Amino acid sequence: MSDKPTILVQLDTDPLPSVFDRVVAVDAGVGHIFSYGGITPQNVMPLVHGCIFTRGGKDLARTAIFVGGSDVAAGEAVLAEVKKHLIPQYGLSVSLMLDSNGSNTTAAAAVRAAGRHTDLSAAKSLVLGGTGPVGQRVARLLAKAGGHVRLGSRQRDKAEAACAAIRAHVPGAKIEAVGVASSTDAPDALDGRTLVVAAGAAGAVLLPRKYRAHLTGLRVLIDLNGVPPAGIEGVELNDKGTERNGIVRYGALGVGGTKMKVHKLALAKLFESNSAALDIEEVYNLALQLP
Repeated sequence: MSDKPTILVQLDTDPLPSVFDRVVAVDAGVGHIFSYGGITPQNVMPLVHGCIFTRGGKDLARTAIFVGGSDVAAGEAVLAEVKKHLIPQYGLSVSLMLDSNGSNTTAAAAVRAAGRHTDLSAAKSLVLGGTGPVGQRVARLLAKAGGHVRLGSRQRDKAEAACAAIRAHVPGAKIEAVGVASSTDAPDALDGRTLVVAAGAAGAVLLPRKYRAHLTGLRVLIDLNGVPPAGIEGVELNDKGTERNGIVRYGALGVGGTKMKVHKLALAKLFESNSAALDIEEVYNLALQLP
């Protein structure tokens, strides 16, 4: 193992690099953080080359790239471009991680929480706010686990598109789009569900208590909205495996503790080699290692 200090190169698609991501990196023990904002596919090449042409051999494992920012699609585009400028056939590569808007670590933590209380291979889940970056990743992980997933959105066509994208990653996925534009949609969307995850925009109540009053098979509620009012009425921010009326509940802060552990574990993983590429499945596999 090299004795050179670790360097995390933070490529953020926002004008100002995320302070949150920098603090987590410091707390994870990263030696140095080089932060760059306003990153696009057009300006990323020299930054990548700066990573791979300065150190060599085993020392390259001590440099890694973290792609972040508030726009997940922009982050995905930057990550794709970063990969184009690595030269792994000559050993000129560094490890990579994508976590724009915390989407991968949050989704991994949420599904890990659900898996502590229900068999995901048999779960019947509903993901509300399923067309957003976190919702899509939660639905993708649940579908890959083998359960039946309903992906809910106010706009049915967007839900259909999100389901198609998930099927491209998970062939044979048991996933269906449901429209949840009005209260009359709730009974059909909730029918037979054992797990509900809310991953919608802050301040939107996606599941009022009254719409689940008749359900008998519901086992787990996970609300990822950290800004009141709750996305799922009756779930508190600090709920962490809290059982009330026979239903296990997780709030945003309850999931957040695991999210932070996953984030730090992923950062540590980056410096074990110069070839790791951590996207949603890889991050989730790390979450499964947590006790």
